[in-house]
Amino acid sequence: MARFKYTGRDRRGKKAGTMNAGSRREAMTKLKEDGIRVIEMTEIPETLMTKDLSFGNPVKLQHFVIYLRQFATLIKAGVTIVDATGILAVQTESKGLKKALLAVEQELREGNPYSEAIFKHKKIFNSMFINMVKAGEASGNIDETLEKLADDFEKQHETRQKVVSALTYPAAIGFIAIAVVIFLLVSVVPTFVTMFDDLGGDLPAITKFVLAASEFMQVFWWLIALVIISIIIVIIYLNKNKQTKYYFDYFLLKMPIFGSMLQKAALARMMRTLSSLFSSSVPILQAMSIVEKVVENEVISKVIRESRISLEKGRSMTEPMNNHWAFPPLVTQMISIGEGTGALDAMLSKIAQFYEKEVEASTDRLKSLIEPIMIVMLAILVGTIVAAIMVPMFTMFDQFQQ
Repeated sequence: MARFKYTGRDRRGKKAGTMNAGSRREAMTKLKEDGIRVIEMTEIPETLMTKDLSFGNPVKLQHFVIYLRQFATLIKAGVTIVDATGILAVQTESKGLKKALLAVEQELREGNPYSEAIFKHKKIFNSMFINMVKAGEASGNIDETLEKLADDFEKQHETRQKVVSALTYPAAIGFIAIAVVIFLLVSVVPTFVTMFDDLGGDLPAITKFVLAASEFMQVFWWLIALVIISIIIVIIYLNKNKQTKYYFDYFLLKMPIFGSMLQKAALARMMRTLSSLFSSSVPILQAMSIVEKVVENEVISKVIRESRISLEKGRSMTEPMNNHWAFPPLVTQMISIGEGTGALDAMLSKIAQFYEKEVEASTDRLKSLIEPIMIVMLAILVGTIVAAIMVPMFTMFDQFQQ
């Protein structure tokens, strides 16, 4: 939704103002309906106060997949694209998608093609989706294109959910461990300080350490909170800033245990997207350019960019991949075979399937490995605090018996 500044005339004379509309044409139509003859109209540039500050795509992938499934079904049933868009705009649970579809419906009713209507909502419909829709419109198989898109987005969603699930578990256990430790240090340990003072004598080293940690936490709790918030802000900045995202993604891919899983997920997404674009007859250079933007990993994206340049020079797309650690020999060899046999889209689809299964197996292994490790770590943290309290109490009990 854009904002426009206009000057015009109505029956009362000259009139000026601003208004919100999905497009310049829509704004002109609304003013005409209100009896205003437009003299001049300009779009007001977005500012920090007016622009959409949402990060990433405001629509969840699962909602988008449901939309594609229902859209394809309605088109196959003979419902027009305009009516189907209006129906789905009403029933979707996603507010962002609803807003976009209502604007798209308006564009369609004005006679614009569906691909042009969605092009104005790039936060909802990415480059891959728009180009495949264009190809579907050109071939007259828009329903089949939507079904294929739904399948591909669904597979990407499943892969992403497996990765998120594998990463969420240790994060959740870690958060619980930190919360339990803070609670013990702030609420439980201080209640024993007076008793230890009355006990006198030299306390064990572990007890001194825990008491010092408890005192620090009570006084400088705000510092701990500030450090955690700062780390979160730094991670968000590194992930959003293109110059630093490369190094952040490089670190993630090189990370022990998790790095291999993230690498396989990125490769699966890349191959799945490329396969879909090739099978929809999108030109290879354009397809590479699209994948470079949607792969969501700057390390992989850089290699794709180099592969595109290699193709422009008449060489093989696998040359840059052969010299990069992020692309295993399996990938480059299968792509080379696909290039040689003319079945590159099918070969890319097989690579995507292979790595999607690898991600599933990796997440299952990680879950079975991480669970006991996290439980042991939690037991050590809590056990250390409990031991720090109990050891002096046993000492006091022995002295009392003697």
